Amino acid sequence: MITEEALQFLADLIANNNTEWMHANKKRYENYKKDYHNFIASLLDELKPLDKSLEPLEIKNCTFRINRDIRFSKDKSPYKTNMGVWFSQNKNRKNSPGYYIHFETGNSFIAGGVWCPEPNELKLIRKEIEFFHDDLEAIVNNKTFKSEFKCLDQSETNKLKKAPKDFDSNHPAIEFLKLKSFTTSHKINEKEFTNTDFSKKVAKQLIALKPLNDFLKRALESEE
Repeated sequence: MITEEALQFLADLIANNNTEWMHANKKRYENYKKDYHNFIASLLDELKPLDKSLEPLEIKNCTFRINRDIRFSKDKSPYKTNMGVWFSQNKNRKNSPGYYIHFETGNSFIAGGVWCPEPNELKLIRKEIEFFHDDLEAIVNNKTFKSEFKCLDQSETNKLKKAPKDFDSNHPAIEFLKLKSFTTSHKINEKEFTNTDFSKKVAKQLIALKPLNDFLKRALESEE
């Protein structure tokens, strides 16, 4: 679970997103960071027995900085007002498949897969789908996967209008081959984050993504 104090800190930060307030509330931020790390530790304890590839992960591998990158943004608010946790199946790979937990007022969710792979990585994933699409179809049609996540992100912004270069437009898995990212997500009630059994419950939900992550990991490591 995450503490009420940590969530209140984020709520107050929304109304006071500036360096002066942050400096004046340094102690509160330090307490928030401690709660954040304890939250990650509890999630790792639940997830590692379910996915052995996460065993090398430490808390530091799963965190995000609270500072925003505002160099190219019109919004110059210096701090993030959400909480994210990322569990990568290969901490040494920049864009490894993994599991994600997001807390944000009005927009909390769990997710996983590979988001915006580099061009060479995208080609590796598409090649894996081209030759082993039956495996992917079995994964996304699995009863447990469908009950938790329904399907991969098929939104217009995540999909090419035509077949990608060097791939047959008549391929039986062409709708998968058109995807730019291979992710899926599930909305959750933000009140659940404060439940004492949250880590255990969310780990059981996230592990439904393990077959998908394993498939994507297999594709990306085929070049190694």
